Amino acid sequence: MSDGTHEPMPGVTKRRAAPASLAPASLAPAFLAPAFLADALRIARKDLRIEFRTRSAFLAATVFAVLAVVIFRFTWDPTAIPAFDLAPGVLWVIFTFSGLLGLNRSFGLELSERAYDGLLASQVSRESIFVGKVLANLAFVSGVQALALPAVALFFDLQVGSAWSVLIGIVLCASLGLAAVGTLFAAIASNTRLAELLLPMMTLPFFVPLVIPAAQTSAYILRGQPLEDAMPWFKLLLAFDLVFVTACIVVFPYTIEE
Repeated sequence: MSDGTHEPMPGVTKRRAAPASLAPASLAPAFLAPAFLADALRIARKDLRIEFRTRSAFLAATVFAVLAVVIFRFTWDPTAIPAFDLAPGVLWVIFTFSGLLGLNRSFGLELSERAYDGLLASQVSRESIFVGKVLANLAFVSGVQALALPAVALFFDLQVGSAWSVLIGIVLCASLGLAAVGTLFAAIASNTRLAELLLPMMTLPFFVPLVIPAAQTSAYILRGQPLEDAMPWFKLLLAFDLVFVTACIVVFPYTIEE
């Protein structure tokens, strides 16, 4: 005779309900944890230390940026195109292609000595690896931009004035999206034989939604117009940043599965 209790069937494990106190915590993003950020910063420091020792990618990107500025300057007709109309396009062409020169080295150096396998075998989360790589690439791109931006202002005689802080903010916002997208596709292309060729082909279409609003916002600032006039483009840039960075963090763990 049954006493009102139900025994589990043999071979079936009874599922226990999750404690109510853990339910909200499980919804919190893991990348807000201090350990996550510490791992990401450790990986970024490691990549920057390697680049600081060799300086090969940084020097190549810097030479390319300066050479591009010089070429654009001496092929520019001031009577045909005003400087503040041409300079935003020059800036973002330089930033986009000089950044590509450094993205390949994010994973290429580690793959040659199988160090990447050791990184994946560690207790560091895949998302921490990605964020650390993005931070290192962002620092790399920012270093190149710190040299290219004054060079463009000097060669094209731009009167930026007090708008430097706004212009730097726009550059950093766009660079974050470029670094996130470039790091993701660098990880995908790193295991192929034609990584140097595939990386620009895969990343450039995704760079377009970031570069267009960044160039448009920069053009408004360089013309001396108030930031309010450029806010629609700037909001679009922030929206693309949010979408691309979040999507890349979510997708990255699946790109490195064998």
